[in-house]
Amino acid sequence: QVPLAESGGGSVLPGGSLRLSCTAYRAILSTYRTYDMAWYRQAPGKQRELVAEINSDFITNYVDSVKGRFSISRDNGKKKVFLQMNNLKPEDTAVYYCFARTGQITSWGQGTQVTVSS
Repeated sequence: QVPLAESGGGSVLPGGSLRLSCTAYRAILSTYRTYDMAWYRQAPGKQRELVAEINSDFITNYVDSVKGRFSISRDNGKKKVFLQMNNLKPEDTAVYYCFARTGQITSWGQGTQVTVSS
């Protein structure tokens, strides 16, 4: 497993923005480029769901509910993946988890809370 450290969560008003960051701080730089990275979220009483993913070829995929509002990106030189979240809605409230996969090896971050409320 590769330790993942998330940051950037917090509380915002509806319509606000947040940027989540995840660092694979112990990954070998040349290996990190081969990782598929993703953000998942889990709201209270609900199953964890995939929010957005970006593979080693920078191909992205989003769950329908965030298309046009969220953007996933990565900086391989810094071993980071980002989730830019705009026009946040109360239903986006959840714990957001960073996920990494390389071959059969998968890793999860500890999660960061995002709360959208007026």
